[in-house]
Amino acid sequence: MRHDERHRTHRTGWLRAAVLGANDGIVSTASLVLGVAATGAGAQATLVAGVASLVAGAMSMAAGEYVSVSSQADTENADLAREKTELAENPRQEHAELTAIYVKRGLGESLASEVATQLMAHDALGAHARDELGISDTLAARPVQAALASAASFAAGAALPLLVVLLLPGAALMWGVAGNSLFFLAALGLVAARAGGAPLGVSAVRVTFWGALAMAITAGVGALFGVAA
Repeated sequence: MRHDERHRTHRTGWLRAAVLGANDGIVSTASLVLGVAATGAGAQATLVAGVASLVAGAMSMAAGEYVSVSSQADTENADLAREKTELAENPRQEHAELTAIYVKRGLGESLASEVATQLMAHDALGAHARDELGISDTLAARPVQAALASAASFAAGAALPLLVVLLLPGAALMWGVAGNSLFFLAALGLVAARAGGAPLGVSAVRVTFWGALAMAITAGVGALFGVAA
């Protein structure tokens, strides 16, 4: 009988970037909109500030994620190049290292040596990358994928409070943006938890709490400067 296992580890790369981008898009744009609105600025000025936040934030997320993940990829490639050289120059030592790894995982000495021999015969660099360095195709750094996911998710998240600004009258703007943004954040937390297999309630509360704090502080600063003006 076939047994299907559904693991979620392969989602960690794009899921982290997507959740981070969407969360930042909602929080930063909603906070900026509330801060500008709290100064007494009109709806048009508030909307322009929100659109600027969307564009600047999406580009910043893409650039930052690309640079960060590229650095990780550079480190991985350097380690792989070093490991390839060591395999060519001292295969016996590398075999002993791999054997020791399998012994630590619970295999007997002879079986561990045989496993290391067969895996190195099949793909020596792949075996050492996976079991010695912890690098695999599933978890390998992908800068372009991470950058695009971050930019797209940030823009999608930022568009939600902007849509509320477009639909609500000025008198209901602040409460409407705040309430809807908290709802969006809670939904994002639930979706992320569902995709990653994490507890739903904890994820939703965590995302909503920090979003509410950011919006409250920004609105307070905006109100302070608005009064001072």
